[in-house]
Amino acid sequence: MMTKSTNSSNANNPIICAIDTTDVAKAKNLVQSVKGSVGAIKLGLEFFTANGADGVNSVTGDIPLFLDLKFHDIPNTVAGAVRATAGINAFMLTIHTSGGKAMMQAAAEAAKSLPKKPMIIGVTVLTSLDGFDLESIGMQNDVKYQASKLAELALDSGLDGVVCSPHEIETLRQQCGKDFKLVVPGIRPEGSASGDQKRVMTPKEAIEKGADYLVIGRPITEAKDPAQAAKEILSSL
Repeated sequence: MMTKSTNSSNANNPIICAIDTTDVAKAKNLVQSVKGSVGAIKLGLEFFTANGADGVNSVTGDIPLFLDLKFHDIPNTVAGAVRATAGINAFMLTIHTSGGKAMMQAAAEAAKSLPKKPMIIGVTVLTSLDGFDLESIGMQNDVKYQASKLAELALDSGLDGVVCSPHEIETLRQQCGKDFKLVVPGIRPEGSASGDQKRVMTPKEAIEKGADYLVIGRPITEAKDPAQAAKEILSSL
């Protein structure tokens, strides 16, 4: 089930560890700690804004990288941003599906020009949002419908998959087919605090429902032994 990009060194491990810090030394230590226990790491806006591409390259080494920058702008700008990641060996990049079809198509086309084509993954509805939040910003659809609509548009635009909450996995898997990648944050092992995530699920439940990748941060990175925490999550699958 876990078919990964050719850039990935551990095709059977669906866990992507989210490294949420601006501290290069801390990030390096975390990466070294978990590299044998997870399939990839995720670096996002927080780290990239503080340290740039050089900072990203300094901590990743040979572990597969999910570069989670969530590009959202006019099509030409997003295409240029995707091409600008050429010096970072990411196997996966994110854009916002709410940027529309032309923007997504431009990103997908730009990815083909990179030395190693990354997967372009569209963010549907952030897992920190629920129905009340959508209503407050003028979206009248419920979360599941909105995620479904955006995922369908992403598929039609040539994206490789989407980021979705655990609660949309089954719907999107049925709607978009087995080859469309579902990248799922909001994963919390049994007994973990949900933090700022509002739509969560255990790792085992998410995999059983059809997730391809599980994005897990604090339950691993804030554990006393991050590597052991990751191994325990993997064994629970």
